[in-house]
Amino acid sequence: MTKPDPFSVLTDSRVARVLRRLHEEADEQFFGLALHYLSKLPALLLGRKVALDDASALRSRYFADKFIALERPQGAFCHQTVRALRAKLVVEFGTSFGISTIWLAAAVRANGGGKVIGTEFVPEKAARAQKHIEEAGLADIVEIRVGDALETLRVLPGDVDMALIDGFPQKSVDVVKLLRPWLRTGAVVVADNVGVMKGDYRPYVDFMRDPRNGFTSMLIPFKSGTEYSVRTPANPDRTAEAKAV
Repeated sequence: MTKPDPFSVLTDSRVARVLRRLHEEADEQFFGLALHYLSKLPALLLGRKVALDDASALRSRYFADKFIALERPQGAFCHQTVRALRAKLVVEFGTSFGISTIWLAAAVRANGGGKVIGTEFVPEKAARAQKHIEEAGLADIVEIRVGDALETLRVLPGDVDMALIDGFPQKSVDVVKLLRPWLRTGAVVVADNVGVMKGDYRPYVDFMRDPRNGFTSMLIPFKSGTEYSVRTPANPDRTAEAKAV
């Protein structure tokens, strides 16, 4: 059986060309990243916390040129999810160099247009992501907000159809709590690296799988585990109150 091509879901050859190149650039960094995390392997295998916080990451120039991106099948899956939802507004926590942003924005454009709001803590990374997004011809679909997502995502232009959680793990629960009032019933939240960084994402997984928090959630088998969550009906009075804060 022929191995499926993740890029086959794309309808724009320009987007596909840019994504192929960016994924190849990310592949070239794999062994360097693996060596960098080698000392953390025992903690990863034991499900302990290993992630840097945002201040440490900003000081560490090692990560300044690192993609740390979705894998190709993950990107295609997120793209197809956006298409299935007929999403018009997508929010991304952790843009990095824009690979995932391009997958999402291409789907929003294929849906007839809308907006992808990305967030990036490091200004240099945001600038490079913007360049890649422009190269893919998607600048009119994407807005990148630079800084702490807990500040930059306080106000959104409407109900959110999908969110991608791919930033600093220790902020993931707070980001979802911030987004929750904006997530429409049936909205999807996808979180990367949940299986790789079990210790760092344990609070997030616990939160998303507690039905009292307004989601149903499960692990799907991308990159050792990606959390897939669906927004359940919310209390309209509490939602309106939260949006007004």
